[in-house]
Amino acid sequence: MDLTEKFEWRGREVRWCRTGAGPDVVFCHGTPWSSQLWAPYAEALSDRFRVHLWDMPGYGQSSKSPDHRVSLDVQGELLTDLVAHWDLQSPHVVAHDYGGAVALRALLLHGCAFASLALVDVVALAPWGSDFFRLVREQADAFSALPGVVHEGALRAYIAGASHVGLTTGQMEALVSPWLGAEGQAAFYRQIAQAEQAYTDEIQELYPGLDLPVLVTWGRNDRWIPVDRAHRLAELIPGAQLKLIDGAGHLVQLDQPVQLATTLHGWLTAQATTS
Repeated sequence: MDLTEKFEWRGREVRWCRTGAGPDVVFCHGTPWSSQLWAPYAEALSDRFRVHLWDMPGYGQSSKSPDHRVSLDVQGELLTDLVAHWDLQSPHVVAHDYGGAVALRALLLHGCAFASLALVDVVALAPWGSDFFRLVREQADAFSALPGVVHEGALRAYIAGASHVGLTTGQMEALVSPWLGAEGQAAFYRQIAQAEQAYTDEIQELYPGLDLPVLVTWGRNDRWIPVDRAHRLAELIPGAQLKLIDGAGHLVQLDQPVQLATTLHGWLTAQATTS
């Protein structure tokens, strides 16, 4: 799905698109992914909802300037301003991975109102990040200087670990290609270097005060963010529903698309009916 619209924000170019009609749904992607991971879900839901896809700066089709920070604090502020730019009063939000922390910061720190929130294998509770992720964060300059072929090998191995059932050749190429070449390699290590746990520590104690419908859904075989975080998160958020998906890793969108699509469709339909 091509992100044909542009939102200029603090020197960054944010690419986005909107399709469908009905209650508003905003999808938030994680790292090192883009909105394309959500595109099939947005398309499937567009017959009943007005869906919004966007790429965070530093990812996908949005700008990747080395001069612009791409950390969680920046992305949370951006999401708040983007929702205002779209003139959405209280959208339903579906967030994956890093996008979960972005959405939670927008909600808890910046007054961005949501009708409901679906959290899919999200970054929300300490500690987070795979062993490779933490190693890169500590040695970002050294990794940025890797020869391209070495970087590509490490990148492919890293991304492969996000899937439980294994990625097809096409899926792997789609996920790897944005991070190749000089610009892509630099952007890949830059976003990891700026991924500071302090930005989730800042909001973690606020989760018990959340007052909106929340779904926590997780791949039971997630090796990046183990499923125990799903249980902890659901326990912290009052009234949260918990749905675990068998046979899925961190990339639950690709591992078990039918189960995730059914879960999200049922959740959003129920929330739209009651709101």
